[in-house]
Amino acid sequence: MTDQLIVFDTTLRDGEQSPGASMTRDEKLRIARQLERMRVNVIEAGFAAASNGDFESVRAIAEVIKDSTICSLARANENDIRRSGEAIKPAASGRIHTFIATSPIHMEKKLRMSPDQVLDQAVKAIGWAREYTDDIEFSAEDAGRSEIDYLCRIFEAVIKAGATTINVPDTVGYNVPEQFAATIRTLIERVPNADKVVWSVHCHNDLGLAVANSLAAVRAGARQVECTVNGLGERAGNASLEEVVMAVRTRRDIYNCDTRIDATQIVPASKLVSGITGFPVQPNKAIVGANAFSHESGIHQDGVLKHRETYEIMRAEDVGWGANKLVLGKHSGRNAFRSRLIELGAAIESEAHLNHAFARFKELADKKHEIFDEDLQALISDEAVTPEQEHYRLVASRFHSETGETPAARLTLNVGDKEIQAEAEGSGPVDAAFKAIETVAKSGTELLLYSVNAITTGTDAQGEVTVRLSRDGKVVNGQGADTDIIVASAKAYLNALNKLHNKFERLNPQI
Repeated sequence: MTDQLIVFDTTLRDGEQSPGASMTRDEKLRIARQLERMRVNVIEAGFAAASNGDFESVRAIAEVIKDSTICSLARANENDIRRSGEAIKPAASGRIHTFIATSPIHMEKKLRMSPDQVLDQAVKAIGWAREYTDDIEFSAEDAGRSEIDYLCRIFEAVIKAGATTINVPDTVGYNVPEQFAATIRTLIERVPNADKVVWSVHCHNDLGLAVANSLAAVRAGARQVECTVNGLGERAGNASLEEVVMAVRTRRDIYNCDTRIDATQIVPASKLVSGITGFPVQPNKAIVGANAFSHESGIHQDGVLKHRETYEIMRAEDVGWGANKLVLGKHSGRNAFRSRLIELGAAIESEAHLNHAFARFKELADKKHEIFDEDLQALISDEAVTPEQEHYRLVASRFHSETGETPAARLTLNVGDKEIQAEAEGSGPVDAAFKAIETVAKSGTELLLYSVNAITTGTDAQGEVTVRLSRDGKVVNGQGADTDIIVASAKAYLNALNKLHNKFERLNPQI
């Protein structure tokens, strides 16, 4: 008899704290639908008190997701908790996740509160949360550097007050597996009523040990792991959902538990999150990297051909490789297109919205013989930009690049309600396109990243470009896709400028 390991996904909250990874409400909804399809137990939909946008995103997800618990993060203060409580009200199953720092350095330097004051505030927070739900999670921020005696005190108090999940975060990625497992084991042994709650861990990857620490905690008795798709998260990221899930499933001889996750949805989830955030997955990434099931060595190839398990401990199809290759083409009809968009989690707002997306699909089908799911994901991402958010838009473009001549770009842009011509030369056509845009935008930004990835295989593949811009401490990612890389680059740059223009204000708590 194996226990169930609860998968708590925080891609939409902690993952979004990666510089440049902020998502729109519609993008969050698409990811939430995919997480529900993957059968994630708990979806941390956001930090409702951070902004009106975050509140509306959490509420919208709570309204549409039925098979996963919807959670909102809240600091241990009354305003945060009441905002979270209101946001999760429509949920079929809702949770409030409240936290306060417990390490000596955080209490003294950040909170400027005594240990007794912190404990009192934590208990009050549980009381406020109980007005909205019986499903309450408490996190001791920076537990990895907290004193074990104090953790026992505060956990005992919040359990008595009504907390049902106790989370032990390694907020700064400082712990190592043996030490972290010992901490979890000690807490479960020493805290009164420890058997009345679910013990959870939330590990950061600063030393590359987030997954190892999480799995060590599972062996020590933790039965919830907080993680993100692709290990997305601020700094070095969080524990990777796909690695935790498949490690537990593959090594059931070691971990006496399993998850309810539909593993065939892992790769589609990975591709969706990567496409929306603009954070590409490295080829050698475990489970979801392009090379995860590839074999270059002749010895390996020979072994796999004779018997797959000589060099593969998992089947590629079990985690979703090859499952997302349903092909559409120029002769595909509107109903097939609509059905596939719904399966991919796209929200179709109206017939006009569908017609516009279908027209763009047909344009793409004229350029590409086969349209794959990844192409549709890119198309949906473009469609998710609402007209009021699109201050800058590419209308037409012309590029000149010739050996011995200086590359040049001539663009027609919509800026607000005006159509403007922009021209510039550069070291290459992409550089010229960006300089042309800047003659109009005069954004004062710094280009931090420019990357190109092929969405699918083949010379007619769309190129997906990610541009990361920074201004006044605000970092945004812009994405653009097209069969013409230069056009995709211009779209990505304009997408990033639109995000800066919209000036989304956020508070990013660190758990």
